[in-house]
Amino acid sequence: MKKKLALLLTVIMIVSIAFTGCGGDSGGEAEGDTIKVGWIGALTGDMAPWGKCESQALQMYIDQQNEKGGVLGKKIKLVTYDTKGDNNEAVNAVKRLIAQDKVCAVLGPNASAAAIAIKGALNQGKVPDIATVATNPEITVNKDGSLNPYNFRVCFTDPYQGAVAAGYAIDELDAKTAAVLYDVSSDYSQGFTQFFIETFEEKGGKIVAQEGCKTGDTDFRPQLTKIKKANPDVILLPLGSYKEVALSANQARELGIDATLFGGDTWPSETLFEMAGPALEGSYVVNHFDYNDPAAAEITKMYKDKFDTNPEINAYMVHDAFQLLIAAIEKAESADSEAITKALTEVEIDGVTGHISLSPDDHNPVGKEAAMQQIVKSDTAKDGYEYKFIMKYSPAK
Repeated sequence: MKKKLALLLTVIMIVSIAFTGCGGDSGGEAEGDTIKVGWIGALTGDMAPWGKCESQALQMYIDQQNEKGGVLGKKIKLVTYDTKGDNNEAVNAVKRLIAQDKVCAVLGPNASAAAIAIKGALNQGKVPDIATVATNPEITVNKDGSLNPYNFRVCFTDPYQGAVAAGYAIDELDAKTAAVLYDVSSDYSQGFTQFFIETFEEKGGKIVAQEGCKTGDTDFRPQLTKIKKANPDVILLPLGSYKEVALSANQARELGIDATLFGGDTWPSETLFEMAGPALEGSYVVNHFDYNDPAAAEITKMYKDKFDTNPEINAYMVHDAFQLLIAAIEKAESADSEAITKALTEVEIDGVTGHISLSPDDHNPVGKEAAMQQIVKSDTAKDGYEYKFIMKYSPAK
């Protein structure tokens, strides 16, 4: 009996030690001259183009930071895990980063569902995470209004994104009617849709069709046929994969639908134009920043010079997430996870996607504007199309 009790106490001690935050003798400073930072995202599967770009860009920024001396006189080491686009994989990856790798913080993921799934693991390990392009409100604030203490983000949220798309359609395009084709299996798509509809109707518009699909669908013709009969001025396509956006856009045009298409931050991808450039010409996208801004242009050149391809949106978002983390570590004067968590709402940076400070109330960026972009033909772009910046827009207008 005594042996069993001793064994049980030993196991409890091991688990307890594994889930202490980084810093002190157990985390990023354990190796003396190294601070470990974790990253999770999809490196395989449909979301791999975004994940690959994000992880490559982050390593590039870390290499640059290390060339300048690192942070607190220590080199930064990146530890990455492939979530394969699976929420369970994301949870397991975070647990390994905390217990096994002893990182001081985690960056990513860019998917809302995965960011929501890892909340429990972050709370248990007391390690902060900064999501890059994960926009669902419940990542940082639960439905009951309680704050998730270790979840932060550098992007705006689905409610904001949906309100921007709806407001712009009515205020700037004089749209009167709208239809939506959304993914019923996606938290991102459902949130975007909900607030698009609410804002569109509040501004006097009418939703004439609302059709659902599921991740992985390839034939959207039945839903689009119903939408065509409703004859909307604009169609919102808040789909989570560029493949589904491309397929649905192509099929809409094949059916003779000429309504203006709207999308969000999951649209931007070099592959999207290759698959559906002509079908998307004239469409509008709610994005986080202007690609032609000098700061963003510098990132574009840097990434293209190194990897011989244009970056996805993730390269810009993870840049700001990383810079925010560096600022928090410097503010805390420590790689201790709890100290970093506290500092994240006490620092601010001028990032490539805008000025960023995180609210202590909801851990979201304060007052971040959206950039409205239109897909237009281009004689210089690889696949003949590019995102043209139109204006900064706030739904409050």
